[in-house]
Order: sequence, then structure tokens, then C-alpha cells
Amino acid sequence: MAFFDTTRTSLAPTGLANGIGSLFVSAFGTASHWNDVRRTQRALSQLSDRELEDIGLTRADIAKVARRA
Repeated sequence: MAFFDTTRTSLAPTGLANGIGSLFVSAFGTASHWNDVRRTQRALSQLSDRELEDIGLTRADIAKVARRA
């Protein structure tokens, strides 16, 4: 089952932290997105074919759905 984390806040660098801060925020965002995709793919892959069918997915849809997470 997919898990959606809605408690994250966006980090926006201000002042002196613009250059290095934005690089850090970008890297953190990329790593966070990659981890979300990985966790979603893993969770969906653990479902049975019947459970996937119940939510309107097939095994072939897992990667595409996970990338949107």
C-alpha cells in the first residue's frame, strides 16, 4: 500500500544561503524524491496481483505510478 507523507515543508534559502543553500535544498529534494519512488515501488511490488487489480493497477504500472509519487 502506498504511503503519502503530507507533513513535509518546502525549504527555501534566503539571504547569504542562496548559493550553497539552494544547492543543498536541491540535492535534498532529489534524494527525498528518489527515496519516495523507491518506497512506493517496494510497497506496490509486495501486493498480490489480486490486490493490484483491486486498485486498478497491473505489475507493469508500478514503475510509472511510483515515479509520480
